[in-house]
Amino acid sequence: MTFTLRPLRLPNDYSMLAELLNGHWAEPTSAERLEEDDRKLYEVGHTWKNDEGLLMGYDRSRYVAVDEDDDIIGYVWPWRAPWTEPGYLCMTLVVKEERRGQGIGEALLRHAYEWGKGLGASAFITEVWDDNEDALSFAIRRGFFVERQTYQSTLRLKDAAIDVVHSNPAAMLAANGLRMLSLADAPGEETEQKLYELSTSTMRDIPGFLGDVPDFVEWRKWYLHVDGFTPELVMIAADGDRFVGLVNVIHIAATNGMYHEYTCVDRAYRGKNVAMALKLQTIHNGRQRGADYIRTDNDSLNAPMLGINRKLGYVPLRGNYRIIAQMEKLEEALAAQPAEKG
Repeated sequence: MTFTLRPLRLPNDYSMLAELLNGHWAEPTSAERLEEDDRKLYEVGHTWKNDEGLLMGYDRSRYVAVDEDDDIIGYVWPWRAPWTEPGYLCMTLVVKEERRGQGIGEALLRHAYEWGKGLGASAFITEVWDDNEDALSFAIRRGFFVERQTYQSTLRLKDAAIDVVHSNPAAMLAANGLRMLSLADAPGEETEQKLYELSTSTMRDIPGFLGDVPDFVEWRKWYLHVDGFTPELVMIAADGDRFVGLVNVIHIAATNGMYHEYTCVDRAYRGKNVAMALKLQTIHNGRQRGADYIRTDNDSLNAPMLGINRKLGYVPLRGNYRIIAQMEKLEEALAAQPAEKG
């Protein structure tokens, strides 16, 4: 069966692209959401090399593989944001399940490689599901290696333990002289700026964190005001006027689920049950809203957060391998097997 590569055509391709991505991503998307995200993005990329000769700046390429009817059967999206690790390009590559093994993934990866080579990138970084042996094998044969692993965990809210349901998170914080509030209790840019400072001061504490932290405008777009953003679900622990803990949870209407976007605690306040109290309040919020579940992702080396999740009853699901390929390794692998099907 034949296929052709072409640039993504918008807005016409949004619906087919959403359908393809929904067969791969953990949470559903839609044509409307993809279009909304695109409106947040730059229209023209701008890249340069830093003093060490490493790629900086931002840019993207989006190509699709289509069949004889111009239906999308594969997609590749290599990109970098202003805060991406110097030299690196991130990448999403998806092939429709029934069309795998026909050279589509190989062709899309070659496009990404050629585009990245033109920019002067040093490496590609992407993810594969840890239970997809074919995808991992495909990547390893093309020069990628597993750098680390993250896990999904889910709590079915109807199955929450009695002690969790009847807990008093606000009292837990009060025992340490702290108070709980939501973003809805103190809306506005001043509050969001304080949340930004807390969030970005803790990002580098995440095992495996790469790159730089975004500026306030980009953080607000991509970390706070994301699809499903609800001020009442952004829970804050405060010591007077100082914000010392944050949990941002979004509501996913399509599945009636909730997802932890980010959880953090000021270094000076760790070990005081701040994260536990905030996560307990999130469970209360979810049950009050009638949500079915809460899902989170954690690095396999983030022992403190994994421990909290286990205590709360989260059940581990499949995870992701973060994989990396240096450009020279990718070039060598592609040259060695030009006819191998992906």
